Amino acid sequence: MYDQNYLANSLRKASINADDRVFLQDSNTAATTSYGAFFARAEQMAAALVSGGVTPGDRVAVQAPKTQSMLELYVGTILAGAVFLPLNTSYTPSEVSYFLSDAAPAVLVCDPRAAAALSPIAQNCNVGSVLTLAADETGTLPDARDAQAPGFAAVARAADDLAAILYTSGTTGRSKGAMLSHGALASNSQVLRDYWQFTSDDVLIHALPIFHTHGLFVVTNISLMAGSKCIFMSGFDADAILDAMPEATALMGVPTFYVRLLDAPNLAQAARNMRVFISGSAPLLAETHDRWRSITGHAILERYGMTETNMNTSNPYAGDRRAGTVGFALPGIEVIITNPETGTAVAHGDIGLIEVRGPNVFSGYWNMPEKTAEELRENGFFITGDLGKFDSDGYLEIVGRSKDLVISGGYNIYPKEIEEVLDAIDGVIESAVIGLPHKDFGEAVVAVIVTAATNPATAEAIQAVVNEKLARFKHPKKIVFVDELPRNAMAKVQKAELRKTYATLLES
Repeated sequence: MYDQNYLANSLRKASINADDRVFLQDSNTAATTSYGAFFARAEQMAAALVSGGVTPGDRVAVQAPKTQSMLELYVGTILAGAVFLPLNTSYTPSEVSYFLSDAAPAVLVCDPRAAAALSPIAQNCNVGSVLTLAADETGTLPDARDAQAPGFAAVARAADDLAAILYTSGTTGRSKGAMLSHGALASNSQVLRDYWQFTSDDVLIHALPIFHTHGLFVVTNISLMAGSKCIFMSGFDADAILDAMPEATALMGVPTFYVRLLDAPNLAQAARNMRVFISGSAPLLAETHDRWRSITGHAILERYGMTETNMNTSNPYAGDRRAGTVGFALPGIEVIITNPETGTAVAHGDIGLIEVRGPNVFSGYWNMPEKTAEELRENGFFITGDLGKFDSDGYLEIVGRSKDLVISGGYNIYPKEIEEVLDAIDGVIESAVIGLPHKDFGEAVVAVIVTAATNPATAEAIQAVVNEKLARFKHPKKIVFVDELPRNAMAKVQKAELRKTYATLLES
C-alpha cells in the first residue's frame, strides 16, 4: 500500500504484519493505540487533507499541542505527498506570520484557543484553510479525519522528494526553513535504530515536543521503524517518567531532563530495568554524566545533530561513552574539521569548523538559495557553524558555535573552555560565557553564572580559580550572577539573548 512512498514505506515496514502490536500508550490514562489503528487514522488524515485541496508538495503547517492526532497528521501528510511544517508552540502570532508568508502552506492547523488570532494572519498569507486541534484531541481536524472512509492509496514520493521543512530557531537573524527529503529522514532513522539497537521489544518514553527534530524524527521515527512501543507524554514530568521507567527500556531527552531526574530519591530503583538513556539537543555537563552513572549504573549516551542534518555522531552503544564528547560519525556519514578561513582540513586535535556529509543532510534552505550556497558546499559537505575537535581516540568534542567565538585583542577564545573551568567550581550550577564589545580589545569575555542555592560560589572564589586555571587573556572582565540562563524549547542556552541583554555592560 505504501510501496511507492519512500518515507511512509520505511515507517510502516516493521509493523505491516503486526497490526495488533501497541504503538502508543497514553501515560495519563494508560489507553493504548495499536499500529493498525494508528496507520488507519493516518490514512484518514491523508484523505482529509486531499479532500481539503492539499496536493503533492503543498506545505501543511502545524502549531498545536502534542497529541496522538498530531502524529497521525505527520504520517498523513507524508502519505498525501505533502510537506510537514511543525512550528514551535511558543511562537507568537507575529512570529507565525513570518513562517506562513515564507512557506506559503495550503493548510494551517492550530490550537482552537489560537484560531481567532491566527485565522486573519493565515488569510493575509493566502493560506487555504485553518483547522484546529486541541490538547484533548478535539477540533475541526479530527472531525475532518473521522468523516473520511477507511483506506488511502499513498501518493508516490521518491527519496529526493521533500518530506518536511523545519525552521531553525533564528536567534541570530531571520529563521531559515531547512528542507528535509524522504531519503534524509528515512536513512537517518534507520541508521539510529540499528546503531542504538532498537527492536520491537523496546518501550520508549516519549516526553519530548514533536515540533522539533529530536522528538519527531528521532524518537517517533525510530519507534515506528523498530515496531517499538511508546509511552506518550504531553511533556516533561519527572514523576511520570519515573513511574514509566519500570516498564520501559529507553528514554531520549535533553540535559534538563537528566538534571531534574537526578533530584528524585527513587531514581536508582526506577532505572533498574532500563536499557539506554540518550541525550541531545544541548550539551550535557560532565558532572551530570558522572552523577547519573554513579546513581543508576548507566552511562548516558550523548549524540550530536541539528535541524539541517538530523543526527551526525553518537557515542557508541557498545563501548566507552565519554562525558564531554559526542562520539563518532554514524555509519554512512562523514565528519571533518576545517579551517574557518580556508576551508581546508586542520591537523588532528586542532579546533575548527565541523562539516558533515551524508544521506542525512538537508536539501537546502527554503527560498534562500544564497544562504544555501554559503553553508552547503558543492562537494556535499554542510558547514554546521559548530566548532569542534577530535580527541586522541577520535571522539568528537563540540567546543562551541563559531558565532560565539570571542576574539579579544587578536586572540581566539573558545567559551566552552572557560565554561568547563567555571562549571567545575563548588557552588556553581552552570555558566555561559559570551563576548561583549570592549573599547580596547574589540571584544572581552563576560561570564554569566548561576550559583547553588546553598553555599553559592562568590565572585572572589571564582576569580581565584580563573587566575589559576586560565591564561590572563581568557579571564572574564565581568562576572554576572543570574537565577537562570535563558533557554529555548530544547534547553539550549540563548547566548544571543545574553549578548543583547548585557550589550553595554563593558562601556563604563
